[in-house]
Amino acid sequence: MPAVCYTLTMRRVPLVLSLFFAFLLCASSLSAQQAPNDFRWIDFHSQADQDIIVWVNKSLEAEKWTAIREIGVQFDAALVVTTLRATPQSLTSADTFSVFSVNLTNHSVTSLINGVNLRLLDWLLLSVGRPRELGALFDDCTECNASTFFTAFYYDVRQHAWAARWLRGTQAVPLSTPTSTSGVTVSQVYALLAEPNGHEIIATWNHFDYGDTKPADDYLYQYDVDPWSSLDRTQVLSGKEADAMKKRLCSPSQIVSGLAHGQNSPLCVPAPKPQPRRKSVSKEPPAKDPTKAQPKPDTPPAAAPK
Repeated sequence: MPAVCYTLTMRRVPLVLSLFFAFLLCASSLSAQQAPNDFRWIDFHSQADQDIIVWVNKSLEAEKWTAIREIGVQFDAALVVTTLRATPQSLTSADTFSVFSVNLTNHSVTSLINGVNLRLLDWLLLSVGRPRELGALFDDCTECNASTFFTAFYYDVRQHAWAARWLRGTQAVPLSTPTSTSGVTVSQVYALLAEPNGHEIIATWNHFDYGDTKPADDYLYQYDVDPWSSLDRTQVLSGKEADAMKKRLCSPSQIVSGLAHGQNSPLCVPAPKPQPRRKSVSKEPPAKDPTKAQPKPDTPPAAAPK
């Protein structure tokens, strides 16, 4: 998410101080989106990281993978992203991925998610007072009408391991899901939204249009992290809460940059209502009614006889 830096214009403040304050604002905005201070990505070329690389390779010997794509370390656990290619001649677009949590003290391994086309996003503030979490998108298949899911990776202090949010088997938050039902049109809107206290939530809106068969259905969900337990939760919205969320999803000022879709769809930008046509005014004289006596035209008086 790009940082936004505002230029300060103060009449009686020297230019140097203005630039200094602007720098502080920009630095604060940028640091708010960085990874936690105790997290780091492993450099595969660094000699200082070779012991962790060897440890991860040893821990994943029983797993199926072709290459290790990323290793991120926080405290005593590594977040590891691997890829699997079916054959040496296979297309890279057909690669699958797996994400593991590897314990750096006892070689234990926990499988988190599997899929295709993993896209790591920014570090998100999903819970105030707790470290930011790494957002990610992934699909469920290649060369198909795929579904796209969202999750977030975080270090679980109680388990001393990495975990993923909103998991349901091999799926997470459904952002886009295709439908094969004939006669049904599905419109989808979703966004990462900022709450008043600064933390962020995910909201989705699925609109099912059945044509003339029956009235349309709307399904709105909110995905967030419980502030007390730090557990992820899913809430179904209805009534006034659903109406308010529709407005938030369609309002650009509510959306956090980097994760949004559907704001230009007819759900958010309805077609203008047709204007009533004005009746044309005829300038032709009204038709004469033959049943009514017509007034005689004025005639000049007859001339007097000489």
